[in-house]
Amino acid sequence: MSRLLRLVLLGLVATIAPPAVAQTQPQPEAPQAGDPAAAPAETPAPEAKKPPRLILDARALPLGGALKIPGMWQAYKSRFVTEAGRVIDTGNNMISHSEGQGYGMLLAVAANDRPAFDRIWSWTRANLMVRDDALLAWRWEPGKRPAIADMNDASDGDLLVAWALAEAGDFWNDMSYRTAGRRIAVEVARKTVMFKTKMGAILLPAVSGFHESDRGDGPIVNLSYYIFPAFTRLKLVAPEVDWPGLIQTGLNLLDVTRTTPETLPPDWMSLKDWTYKPADGFPAQFSYNAVRVPLYMAWAGIGEREQYEPFMALVRKTRGSMSIIDVTNGVEVGKFGDAGIGAIGALTACVVEGSKAPPQLFMLAPQDNYYPATLQLLSVLAMQMRYASCLR
Repeated sequence: MSRLLRLVLLGLVATIAPPAVAQTQPQPEAPQAGDPAAAPAETPAPEAKKPPRLILDARALPLGGALKIPGMWQAYKSRFVTEAGRVIDTGNNMISHSEGQGYGMLLAVAANDRPAFDRIWSWTRANLMVRDDALLAWRWEPGKRPAIADMNDASDGDLLVAWALAEAGDFWNDMSYRTAGRRIAVEVARKTVMFKTKMGAILLPAVSGFHESDRGDGPIVNLSYYIFPAFTRLKLVAPEVDWPGLIQTGLNLLDVTRTTPETLPPDWMSLKDWTYKPADGFPAQFSYNAVRVPLYMAWAGIGEREQYEPFMALVRKTRGSMSIIDVTNGVEVGKFGDAGIGAIGALTACVVEGSKAPPQLFMLAPQDNYYPATLQLLSVLAMQMRYASCLR
C-alpha cells in the first residue's frame, strides 16, 4: 500500500471513531440529618468590646481664681483658718502641719483671696520653716514647748506649699512667691526624690526614715504623696526637675499594686528589691492617705480607664461614700464616716461615667473635720477646672 493511501485510511478511521469518555471525580453524597457534616461550621465568638478610653484633658491649667463657689471657701476659712493664718486639723488634736498649710494656701489662691493667702504663708514661714534647709517641719502642736518636736519634713506638705507659691506668683505676678516656691521645689527634688531607679523617679515621704538605709523593707513610698496636678505646674518655678518622670512613676506604681482589676493601692508601699508589697508596720489598707490618689489623677486629667477602675468599683459598692479596704483580700474593714470624702467618689464617677455631681457636694457638712472638708473642696475645685459637664 502506498504511503499516501495509508495516511488517507488512518484519517478516515480517526474521523469515525467514538469520542473518549471524560474521567470525572465521584461527587460526595449529600449529608444526612444527624451527620456532623450537616451542621453549619461554628463561627468564632466575637471578642468582647473594651470600654472606650477615657478622654481627659491633661493641660497644665492655672489654679488662680478657679474656685467659683466663694461661700464654700468662706465657710472653710471660718472653721479651719485662724486670724493668724494657722490651718487647724480639728480631727487630730487641733494640730497644724505642712500639708494643711499647703492646702489652705492653694484654696486661697483658687478663691482669689490674697489676704488669706498671705496670712497662711506668713504663719507657715514663721512656724514651720525652722529646719536648716528650705523644707518645712511637718507637725506643729499647740500647747507644747517646743511646738515642733520632730524636725523631719513631709514631702507632700513641701510640695503643696511650693505649688501654692508657684500658682500665687503666676496669678498675682509676684516674684517673691515664685522665688520661695522654687527654693522648696528644688530642695524636694534634691533631698526626697530618688531619680533613675529601676522603677523610675521615686518620691520618698520625707528626708529621713523611709530610705532603704533607714528600714529593712525600704524604700517606702506613699502613693498619695505623688501630687500629680502639682507636678504639671511646678515647672513654672523649677523647670529643670523631671516632673513628668514623677508623674509616670506614680502611674506605674499604681499599676504595680493592681494585682486584680479591682485591687486598691495601700497607704504605704514597700519597694524593697524593686518589688511591691504593703509596707511593714502599717495596716495593709486603702485608707485616709490612698483615697487621695483618684483625686490627684482626676485633678491633673491623667490616667487610663483601668487605673480608675478599682476606685470606681469601690464607688459602686459603697454608693459613692468610699470606705477603708484591706488590700490583701478586698474586704471592707471600716468606714470613713465623713461626708466630705464622698466627694472623691463623686469626682471619680464624673470622670469615668460622666455622672452629675450631687447637690450636697457644694455645701460643707457641719460635722466634718478639716481633712474631709478639705478633700471635698478640692474635689469641687477639680470639677470646676476640668469637668464642667458634671456640674450642669
